Amino acid sequence: MSLQSFGFFAFLLAVAVCYLHLPQRWQSPFLLGASWVFYLAAAPGLFLVTVGLAAFSYGVGRGLAGPHKTAFLRLGILGSLAILAFFKYFNFFKAAHLLPITLPDIVMPLGISFYTFASISYLIDAARGDCPVETNFVHYALFVTFFATVTSGPICRAGQLLPQFRAEHRFEETRTVNALRLFALGLFKKVAIADVLGLFVNQVFGNYATYGGPVLILAALGYTFQLYFDFCGYSEMARATGLFLGLVLPENFKTPFFATNFSGFWSRWHISLSSWLQDYLFMPLAWADASRLPFIKGKREHLPTEFCVFCVFFLSGFWHGNTLPFVVWGLLQAFYRVGEELLHRRLGRPAKHPPAAALWAKRAGVLALWTVSMVFFRVGSGPNSGTVGDAFLYLAGCLRGFSPLRFGQELYSALYTGFYANGLMVAAYLVFVPLCLALAFWLDAQRGLHFKNKPAELVLAALPCRRAIYYALVVAVLAGYILQNGGYGAAGFSLYANF
Repeated sequence: MSLQSFGFFAFLLAVAVCYLHLPQRWQSPFLLGASWVFYLAAAPGLFLVTVGLAAFSYGVGRGLAGPHKTAFLRLGILGSLAILAFFKYFNFFKAAHLLPITLPDIVMPLGISFYTFASISYLIDAARGDCPVETNFVHYALFVTFFATVTSGPICRAGQLLPQFRAEHRFEETRTVNALRLFALGLFKKVAIADVLGLFVNQVFGNYATYGGPVLILAALGYTFQLYFDFCGYSEMARATGLFLGLVLPENFKTPFFATNFSGFWSRWHISLSSWLQDYLFMPLAWADASRLPFIKGKREHLPTEFCVFCVFFLSGFWHGNTLPFVVWGLLQAFYRVGEELLHRRLGRPAKHPPAAALWAKRAGVLALWTVSMVFFRVGSGPNSGTVGDAFLYLAGCLRGFSPLRFGQELYSALYTGFYANGLMVAAYLVFVPLCLALAFWLDAQRGLHFKNKPAELVLAALPCRRAIYYALVVAVLAGYILQNGGYGAAGFSLYANF
């Protein structure tokens, strides 16, 4: 049951109606039960693993209130990471014949990376005293397995979400209207753009050797936008789900493609992960006592900032996937960020108010470099993932066959093959996708350039043409469902449910 399915719409309506009318003391137990029903419907065979992980981190957290806080903290972090690593890398080691015995493949629990990171942040915050140790298992289990965030985040912080479970929540008209706006926007991005773009992207990436450079470049750019609108749309639907119930979840995206450098990009892309890495990996590395390390030997007190940045992004590649293309993707992000810091150090910081042309040139450069890295991300994804060599062959293919006639023939062929060999569907696709992308990026431009990245639902409410936009969103979502049914198959969970 994915957030864009009609089953979820009915589920959310039933949950909201019941939840908002229950006495306060029953609201959290009811919402926990609903979350477990949601997870059972999505991944019934792995439900006990999810509950077991929640019970483990809850028990370790209770130990933080005792005299052996450091030991319990280490147990919680190492135990959580060990369980995550087991599920993420077991099949990789099996495929590489690195296991001493033959065992069947295992299935990774849905969203395990997200609730593992949430539980680790809780343990660290509780040990630091930044949030109290949670003594109510219902509240803690709800924090870890809340159905809006359990599959693809955003990664929530205990200090922000746990206090909300202790408060009473009732229906509020303004909040509900904002939730409807936000859910419609997220659904538009997920169904009308991401899932529809995926029809073309999957066809090209699955047969990249047969296409010329223009189609390959278009597909790489299409995947860049597909992943953005998929994950951003899911995050907005998750936030809207929380708003329906009176819960405020963190924003996960703030117009990243309007950033003029990678520092700004990562402060706007997957914000809950970026801030998590900043607080729980980069800062401990940057402030750690490095004077005793053998390769430093007292020459400096702390590790170089560039080295810490490199480690963060390199390790983020391992977090995203268990194939070598993800490692290369992480290395590319590390090179982008470290290279940027070195350039700023040598050439100085950019001017605060550069010409508009310079800003747009920088945005185009960030998009181009990000798209190159996305080729590795896409090749490494999914059950039929490729190799680093496949990614380089794809990039090399982007340099061949620059013929307008060939481009038109290959583009039409790629779409025609998938839409029941229906030329009308191909024509509809070629009109629908550019219109939806134009609307989505216009909304992003309004939010990023004119509203200083205020929450998306507030920007929608402030636009003078908002009623026309609401109608456009609804029509586009319905058309998106129709195009998917005429194409390569319906999409399921967010793409990021796999990471």
